[in-house]
Amino acid sequence: MSINATLFVQAIVFLLLVLFTMKFVWPPIAKALDDRAQKIAAGLAAAEKAKAELASANQRVEQELVKSRHETTNLLADAERRAQQIVEEAKGRATVEANKIVAAAQAEAEQQSVRAREALREQVAALAVKGAEQILRKEVNAGVHADLLDRLKTEL
Repeated sequence: MSINATLFVQAIVFLLLVLFTMKFVWPPIAKALDDRAQKIAAGLAAAEKAKAELASANQRVEQELVKSRHETTNLLADAERRAQQIVEEAKGRATVEANKIVAAAQAEAEQQSVRAREALREQVAALAVKGAEQILRKEVNAGVHADLLDRLKTEL
């Protein structure tokens, strides 16, 4: 056999091998590679979608946190305002009650003052009668001289 025939047979065998590979081996490998590429692309798309959903969920969580913080701040401010209002109401009631107590004490003091003046007038009148008795050297009858004693009380 000559080298040309060997090369020619080897070329035909090589072509048959290439044709066989292209017809029966290459399509399943290409299909498997395409399927794998599709799975990888689907996985990447799912990962991107999940990443976008995660970002969206994080954004919603942040919004809810901000909303909760605002609500908490508002509730605290309302509670503080209500506490101040209760304190002011209590101060107002205490002031009114203190004014009532002061007014009652002033009225009581005024009554005691009037009673003390009346008692003092009685004592002065009695002393005046005793002094008149001493001066006149006789007894003054309170029943007989009631008008005189009443006038003396009112003058004092």
